[in-house]
Amino acid sequence: MKRRDFHQHLQRSAIALALAPWMVAVASPAAADKALAWATNPFALGVASGRPRADSVVLWTRLLFSEQDRAFTAADPGPLRVQFEVFADAALKHRIQHNAIVTDGTRGHSVHAHVQHLQPSTEYWYRFRQGEALSAVGHTRTAPAWHADVRQLRIALASCQHYEQGQYLAHAEIAKQPLDFVLFVGDYIYESSNPQYAIRKHSGEEPKTLPQYRARYEQYKRDPMLQAAHAAHPWVLMWDDHEVVNDYANDQDRQYTDPQHMLLRRAAAYQAYFEHQPVLLGPDANNPANMRLYDQLSWGKLADVWTLDCRQYRSAQACRDPVRGGGRMVMQCDALNDPNRSMLGTAQERWFADSLSQSKRQWQLVAQATQISSTSVPAPAGRAYWNDAWDGYPEARKRLLQTVVDAKLQNVVTLGGDVHCNVAANLRLEPNSPQSPIVASEFVTTSITSRGLGDKPAAVIRDSNADLLHYRSEERGYSLITVTPAEVRCDFRTTKFPAGTEPGLKTQASYVVKRGKPGPQIM
Repeated sequence: MKRRDFHQHLQRSAIALALAPWMVAVASPAAADKALAWATNPFALGVASGRPRADSVVLWTRLLFSEQDRAFTAADPGPLRVQFEVFADAALKHRIQHNAIVTDGTRGHSVHAHVQHLQPSTEYWYRFRQGEALSAVGHTRTAPAWHADVRQLRIALASCQHYEQGQYLAHAEIAKQPLDFVLFVGDYIYESSNPQYAIRKHSGEEPKTLPQYRARYEQYKRDPMLQAAHAAHPWVLMWDDHEVVNDYANDQDRQYTDPQHMLLRRAAAYQAYFEHQPVLLGPDANNPANMRLYDQLSWGKLADVWTLDCRQYRSAQACRDPVRGGGRMVMQCDALNDPNRSMLGTAQERWFADSLSQSKRQWQLVAQATQISSTSVPAPAGRAYWNDAWDGYPEARKRLLQTVVDAKLQNVVTLGGDVHCNVAANLRLEPNSPQSPIVASEFVTTSITSRGLGDKPAAVIRDSNADLLHYRSEERGYSLITVTPAEVRCDFRTTKFPAGTEPGLKTQASYVVKRGKPGPQIM
């Protein structure tokens, strides 16, 4: 078997293992019809909604068993039926849907209800019940009808919420904002620790197995500010690297772990991710084990929104250190210019190019994990590039932006995270070249909590890249994105590091992209 075929076989096997719990029926309905006498509320991880469409949303919760409950139910309580209710009013007087989902321990007793036959542009409230236990009430909303004239779309753009490195003040504000949805672009959990910056600590060791990843999500999901943001709005989600392990690329990690072992770890991490997020779990028809997460959402006639997976399918980083792989600054690296290297993988890249080219809506919003504009810096032999971001995949970046040019799109705005910086930037086929026209605009949000670059390296990057109109890494927070037919506005909402050392957030800066004129302008 060829090496490439062997790796594809490993991927199929590992992904099938991750999805196996959802590929079979849980149990007969009769076996699940037991109402437990709960010693503690099993909905301690809160509720969430996601994947808003004009006629549907996904509702999520997960049953959590305390030690007292385990004593009554034994090690495995077996399949359980969890009821959910959907209401048309905050007072919960007008119930419009009532159904149940059967879950069990093979899926961590997680619950995913794909609620359909809803009205477009409509608010709903929901809750779950098991036995006498009731969940908190969540609030969600559906997307507009695809042909609707929409005057405004409000998004909270967020990423990188290292539990140890700050409080979730950003989520407390997000919960109070009048939003259409939260767009989270990666690093929902962190597998790693850094005691130097810890103001609160992870419990347990670095996760590598399914029970360990579940425990890490449990700790994050217990945070009341994060729970509030989930309960207040639907979320549209994408992962990055720390949901598995830092700087992983497809089946490769920094330690050059055997791909078979790496894929088994990735499968465990992916299953834990799906068990804890309001996402659809259905496989595609041609590949029952496909773990596809990338997607497209239309918001009436106003905007198309894409979420792109920059980890699962990407080529390994170019010119990796032979001892310590993953991301690093590289120079004189011929592999960077290999046209066969991809950030998205061939299938996703083709799907996105086709979909973007066909978009007829007023705005095209491209959400992906990291920074597309260049952060290269002068080096003794030319320039040095960070090989884990789009600088490490320049030919793939050029193909993405060439699609914008070929489709004659004037209103493409990319949205990213990962780098723990607030960024407003011009995007060109040739980065930082005044002779290369600006073809799209970029906003990157800083981290919810994770520490950023120091002032000196950030200043070097900012001063070395003319396309960076705004580049600040010292503050934490999120970005408020407001889309209207005339413009896309970004307000960088921030607080000091570590988050929680001062109350509230402020606006660090505001930028706007005018319709038909690529490139952010400061307000």
